Amino acid sequence: MANKSTAPLYERIHLKNSIPRAVELLILFLLIFLLAYHVISLKSHEIPSLLAFLCESCFAFTWILVINIKWNQVKYIQYTDRLSELVSELPAVDMFVTTADAELEPPILTMNTVLSLLAVDYPPHKLSCYLSDDGASPLTYYSLVETSKFARTWVPFCQKYDISIRAPFRYFTSCSKPCEDDPLEFQQEWKTVKDKYDVLCQKIEDASQTYVPSEVFSKVDKKNHPPLLKVVVDEEQGLPRVVYISREKRPKHPHNFKAGAMNVLTRVSGLMTNAPFILNVDCDMHVNNPQVILQAMCMFLGVENEKDCGFVQFPQCFYDGLDDDPFGNQMVILFKYFIQGIAGIQGPVYGGTNCFHRRKVIYGLSPVQKATTGKLADENLERRFGKSNKLKESALQSLLASPCSHSQGGLSSSLEAANLVAGCAYEQGTCWGTEVGWKYGSATEDILTGLGIHEKGWRSLYCSPEPPAFLGCAPSCGPSTMIQTKRWATGLLEILFSFKSPVISTIYGNLQFRQCLAYMWILIWGLRSIPELVYSLLPAYCIISRSHFLPKVNEPAILVPIAIFMIYNLYTLSEYLRTGLSARAWWNNQRMARINCTSSWLFACFSMVLKLIGLSETAFEVTQKSQATDDDGDDQKNLNSGKFTFNESPIFIPVLYFSIFFKGLFGKGKYGIPSATIFKSGVLALGFTHFCKWSVEA
Repeated sequence: MANKSTAPLYERIHLKNSIPRAVELLILFLLIFLLAYHVISLKSHEIPSLLAFLCESCFAFTWILVINIKWNQVKYIQYTDRLSELVSELPAVDMFVTTADAELEPPILTMNTVLSLLAVDYPPHKLSCYLSDDGASPLTYYSLVETSKFARTWVPFCQKYDISIRAPFRYFTSCSKPCEDDPLEFQQEWKTVKDKYDVLCQKIEDASQTYVPSEVFSKVDKKNHPPLLKVVVDEEQGLPRVVYISREKRPKHPHNFKAGAMNVLTRVSGLMTNAPFILNVDCDMHVNNPQVILQAMCMFLGVENEKDCGFVQFPQCFYDGLDDDPFGNQMVILFKYFIQGIAGIQGPVYGGTNCFHRRKVIYGLSPVQKATTGKLADENLERRFGKSNKLKESALQSLLASPCSHSQGGLSSSLEAANLVAGCAYEQGTCWGTEVGWKYGSATEDILTGLGIHEKGWRSLYCSPEPPAFLGCAPSCGPSTMIQTKRWATGLLEILFSFKSPVISTIYGNLQFRQCLAYMWILIWGLRSIPELVYSLLPAYCIISRSHFLPKVNEPAILVPIAIFMIYNLYTLSEYLRTGLSARAWWNNQRMARINCTSSWLFACFSMVLKLIGLSETAFEVTQKSQATDDDGDDQKNLNSGKFTFNESPIFIPVLYFSIFFKGLFGKGKYGIPSATIFKSGVLALGFTHFCKWSVEA
């Protein structure tokens, strides 16, 4: 632990936001005034005013949640240079990388993430990298073996010359050739490393086009196979350990999506290395700042009370993002203002990637509990962690904060026990997925798991260094973005309508009230689609029925909705401009927010209703992690960059009144809306028109 009597390892800074607070309160006051107007005019306008009142009540409630989140924003500054002075020995870290589909998540992308982790600025003997392959792909395993060979060249090269970008595909893109002024030795080594990386890429590309021969994967069905565990790199000077894991899959056993994979990683790593800290990243999120682990340790080791740092969340940033964020999925404003605001309450929510955890927190320990050998009887340990004696021993070590001990005889000596805990039946009758590990019951296992941690009373910290700690790739087309948004909204609704909701966590647990409101703002994304859709249809309804729901032009009250419209849009625009984004990016994000709200989120509500009545089960849809292949040539591809694409998905049916969908009516190929979708939308529009006329006549 750090010596608290000397200079701190990190600093918490409160950000001044007096003017934004005043504007937010002004908008809330105007919303309340508009609600009062609708209450007064209910008798004269009936249905339109009633619907407007209900919708605007939802908007006002949502705005209160926004004010709560943004009220006291904070940021943290880490002093990594003080670690060596204040900490005698850095703790070990187990690094988890998850992938599920070698086609949607290309192995070369995953391997660059692995290489960036292996090359971070941290003692290599303190690091272990575990790759979870839920697709049981021989290509992924082959790629990892070849990547580990290349790592023996790449890692020393990065350390020797202090390379700032540790993912080779990004490094060689930004540095296409060494400078003439560079030392001759560096130029020669640079060329050697570049040639070896090109060979690695070619090997993986060739393997992806043919069958990869492997005894490990002979007769393996990715949905029906035993555990596949391989130690790729064990004790080796200058290189972290590397382990490949593909957990057991059987048709009749639920596998619980990513949460199940994370729990297998936790158990296997607990047996093999049992580091007190865990980092988990998605396969496309490579390390962009080599000091990321040191920065996280400043937070963990710098707090006066462990309760104040259950996990450390880093933001999700993206490389090579399209200009002006045409699909609204780069989430710059979300992390700049909302996550920074939640960090000022009980701490940021767990985002599913780019996050460091205390192992004992993942094992279900609350900050008020003092784990003692007497309380952790063998029977209780078996109920919580399962029948593996070795796992129970390692879990006890973690809960008692004992120094982690690696397997005697190397990691390979733990393979037999690791295969047992990677089995699909191991969790039966245990607390895995409920009280221990990543939580089951939602497609957004990250939010659910983080909520459970906060419910126990832990706080979390937000770390947003420069340069960004991690960089990933965002979906680059319309359907992928909307499918991803639908999956998120569905998972959030699953939490909201469960016994694990933040309201229950506040009443019966230790979740702070304001943190509960922050979670509610996230969880109601799907529900917000209903008032948004109704409100967007009200003008059409009023035109057909010859009524109105807003004050007339000659009424003084008309100034209220005008003021709300002007102030809100100028306020949100100022957020983008203050962050360094363009007005066009603001426009694109506002547009995509409306589209997602009335399509993706709406279908998430439908999915949730079907699940509640027992007609459907949760399905996890993997998002494309690479730039989609395009039939266009390079010049045409650049011209069409950011252009909305369509497919046969019913998600496009309800929203043809947006400009990009209007353009899609006349587009060709993937840039045009399929005729079947147009027909269904036409029928829906015709039905709405007849409903409006019928309601007037009735």
